[in-house]
Amino acid sequence: MNREELALSYKHARFNCCQAVLLAFEDKVSLDRETLISLSAPFGAGMGNMKGSCGALVAAQMLTGLLPEDGKPAFKSAREVINAFEEMCGATVCEEIKGVYTGYVRCSCDDCVRNAVKIIEERSPKEESAQP
Repeated sequence: MNREELALSYKHARFNCCQAVLLAFEDKVSLDRETLISLSAPFGAGMGNMKGSCGALVAAQMLTGLLPEDGKPAFKSAREVINAFEEMCGATVCEEIKGVYTGYVRCSCDDCVRNAVKIIEERSPKEESAQP
């Protein structure tokens, strides 16, 4: 199972978007599963009220800090991650992505999760498929 599928399986099980993305990289970070779940709990649904950043994007930013990247400063990497996410999803704020006021959904939650995983995978060295 690849990391995108793994993340979606977590999301469809019982986890929010942030948790699903983080758990897909559980084998690559130095935090245990329960810590990842607790840390990312408040970041579902755009930080709990759809007015904040998409939870999948928050997870990608967390992973930017947790995963080594050839000594590149985290703030520069974070900027690149947010730009890539906005390009792929059409926005970074949950209510804008979901079209709360416009009725136009720019990106589904599943695709936000997929895109966040893709962005992190593209920034990381190539590896074998993740295991659940």
